[in-house]
Amino acid sequence: MEKENFLTQRAQGPDAAVPAVARLNGEYYDKTGSKRRFSVQTFGCQMNAHDSESLAGALLAMGFEPAADEKDADLVIYNTCCVRENAENRLFGNLGILKHEKERRRLNGKPGLTVALCGCMMQRDAAVEKIRRSYNHVDIIFGTFNLHRFPELLLAHMQGGGQIIDIWRESGGAPGEPEGRADIKSRQFAHKAAVNIMYGCDNFCSYCVVPYVRGRERSRTVRAVLDEVGLLAADGVKEIMLLGQNVNSYRSGENGENADFPRLLRLVDAACENTSIRRIRFMTSHPKDLSPDLISAMRDCARVCKHIHLPLQSGSTDILRLMNRRYTKESYLELINAIRAQIPDIAVTTDIIVGFPGETEDDFNETLDVARECRFSGAYTFLYSRRSGTPAAQMPDQVPPDIARQRFERLLKTLNPILLEINQGHIGETVELLVDEKSSQNGMLTGRAGWGGIVHFEGPESLIGQFVNVKITGCRTFYLFGMMI
Repeated sequence: MEKENFLTQRAQGPDAAVPAVARLNGEYYDKTGSKRRFSVQTFGCQMNAHDSESLAGALLAMGFEPAADEKDADLVIYNTCCVRENAENRLFGNLGILKHEKERRRLNGKPGLTVALCGCMMQRDAAVEKIRRSYNHVDIIFGTFNLHRFPELLLAHMQGGGQIIDIWRESGGAPGEPEGRADIKSRQFAHKAAVNIMYGCDNFCSYCVVPYVRGRERSRTVRAVLDEVGLLAADGVKEIMLLGQNVNSYRSGENGENADFPRLLRLVDAACENTSIRRIRFMTSHPKDLSPDLISAMRDCARVCKHIHLPLQSGSTDILRLMNRRYTKESYLELINAIRAQIPDIAVTTDIIVGFPGETEDDFNETLDVARECRFSGAYTFLYSRRSGTPAAQMPDQVPPDIARQRFERLLKTLNPILLEINQGHIGETVELLVDEKSSQNGMLTGRAGWGGIVHFEGPESLIGQFVNVKITGCRTFYLFGMMI
């Protein structure tokens, strides 16, 4: 582990730091009549979003309240991503804005602004050094392995610690809770929640930085997972998402347990019987580890949604080999057929990277062929982003940006009509939705069907968090319309 400039003498661990910060915030409230406010902005994946919920929960416990926006916040946290270059560029742009905001408040004699950075990008030495050198208005920097120690870092800063940089190179947690506490969270949605079942990744895909910034695979115990699911059920949660970089490689051998992911899925499904939890989702699945037993578990478990996210990345076996994905075009297609043979109505979504080094026109056409054959219900599509420190960054035959962009557009022209056809096939059906929120775009309520499709419909906001039946009356490429019945 590496720790830099971290003042530990005043903090005695997270359990002590939380009430200590709460006392300081209470004194601030007594003096000013207002509470300190926070804003947490998430860049990146659902793992980052889940971490942000933990941070928000800790902040609420420490006496902060959510801010309407960053301009109204006393504390701004950016939970960073380094998988795509665009996420890093957005971060540095936002940091420039916050620098001016801090200076504006200082000149106007207003209370100061605390800026904290965490997440995957902070595990990269070059990024931290750039921030230390060029963005010295950042107050707290910590990484992915010591999220649970944020209250200590904040307390040290509030007590005059100056800039604090605390980066760990590996997890220091116990086997059951490798990243620390799991019981302090403020969920974005009261009716659904994510549950980490494992952390890290052992796959080392040649384009990906995740194993370097999230560490090697560490599975939680079955008991730790089931205990958290039980807490969520007691809180009235209706849908859970089991999270891991590769859930299919989950293994727990603690305390006499011998469970893989299909076994865990069956146990979670059984534990949710006669509770508020009616839907179970999971992501992400790696094709090389998806077993026949998992397909059977998905088929048999009543609460597991008939949807699977199965990243393809490329339809070319040659490119998959360069990516170190350890499956072939043919084995991926066989897997899709095996899943649909047992679960005919399942929705399959995917990830696809365009413009990976060495990708030829023939390689790209194979990706188009797989997309047509698989008929994905949705796809996250990406232009290859060169990440320093990964093997792919040093590969020859980097695809020119203009060619990669042209291929990207052609991929969308292949995927989107298929998605529209799939959505059109749902018109006239009555589906059960879990209502999530009111759309900021059209003012309609928005909910998700079991297969993951987004449906807009008219209804009162009191339905948010409830299950409703809606008849599908129309669609667009990426969502559907319905009428409550």
